[in-house]
Amino acid sequence: MDPRPVLIVTGLVQEARIATGPGMTVICSSSDPAQLRALLSTFDPLSIRGVVSFGVAGGLDPQLKSGAVVVATEVMAGECRWLAADALSDELIAGAGIGRQTVFRGGLVGVEKVVTGQAGKAALRSATGAAAVDMESHIAADYAARAGLPFAALRVVSDPASRALPELATSAIKPNGDIDLRKVLRGIARNPSTIRALVSTGRDFNRALRSLRDCRGFFLGQTSLVSADA
Repeated sequence: MDPRPVLIVTGLVQEARIATGPGMTVICSSSDPAQLRALLSTFDPLSIRGVVSFGVAGGLDPQLKSGAVVVATEVMAGECRWLAADALSDELIAGAGIGRQTVFRGGLVGVEKVVTGQAGKAALRSATGAAAVDMESHIAADYAARAGLPFAALRVVSDPASRALPELATSAIKPNGDIDLRKVLRGIARNPSTIRALVSTGRDFNRALRSLRDCRGFFLGQTSLVSADA
């Protein structure tokens, strides 16, 4: 067994905390593609045995509800496609302790900005056939391909295809990947009508995080946590 750790790529600090485990090194990008690329540019690919994208995602397949687990078969971004490594994907499923849940295998599409509206999600689904969308998997897959490393992705649907994300929910992320509660409260004060949408979004997100925790068997223990302010 290769003793080197697996590199886990996340976008939010909550995801990174769940992912920490023995034989894992975790990077948190704060949902900033440029920051993720900068972090990876300084990372030694010889120090790891594979790359896993791990966290929440936006649902594109209308059948997937919040909390649904998606293990990627491939990742798409523009004209580029990266296939997931079957062995590492199977290792994820076998070791993650998710036997109680249905695991959907499907494609992920990577974007540089959050897709908030239902129309945007529907367009991505029509163009790519992907099951879900996130902002890290395409960057992690590209890094793995350039380094000659196996890649896999486990993503849990947070906002389903039928739900639009309020802009405030996507703009209140701190540089360390945490949520800026003061900004959220200021936004609510300026526009109280956003409360209902934020509550629904919060419920979806918490459901997704619970589902991620159910997958944590692959990540249990302690490892190095590399985040934006490290």
